[in-house]
Amino acid sequence: MSLEIIGLPDYSNNENKDQISIISQWKLTIIDKPLIEGKIEHLGPIMDAFYIYSNLLIKNEIPLYESKLIDIKADNLNIHNIVLKSSKPNVKPLIFKIGNSLLTDIINCFDQLNESSKVRIKKTGLSNNIPKKVKFGLNNKVKFFNFILPPFIAICSLILFSSTFIYFYNPVEDKEKNELKNPK
Repeated sequence: MSLEIIGLPDYSNNENKDQISIISQWKLTIIDKPLIEGKIEHLGPIMDAFYIYSNLLIKNEIPLYESKLIDIKADNLNIHNIVLKSSKPNVKPLIFKIGNSLLTDIINCFDQLNESSKVRIKKTGLSNNIPKKVKFGLNNKVKFFNFILPPFIAICSLILFSSTFIYFYNPVEDKEKNELKNPK
């Protein structure tokens, strides 16, 4: 797996000739998958999509990300469907599946790019790019049920457990046993 950044240094800002800050193109090569490439305006949203999707997986929330450039959703815990949509008209979307190891490798490539001193990219705020489907929806309901469900189960278990003792308890037998122990 490799991520190649093609561009030039910004000499107007007196930058080092080895540093790329004007990115013209990028290419992501995934083993046994088609080459993914695009312009700089595509790189930020695609990186954000993978970061948001992986955060949803880590948080045990519904792993689904949809935007006008990329859709990512889980087939199951180990397989992830990716649909890359072209910004050019009449180009079919690129559809492929990756496993957890390739997802981790892609995130690792993006992390290395973010931490690299040789490439400067403009940071985008992840919270601004999160689609409404991720921000709202079932996630709030899931959090509510995760908050309410454990105490509810505990109370029901306590009631069930105590009711079994009440069912088997016979006060007449208890009174007879006490009379046998303590005769008047």
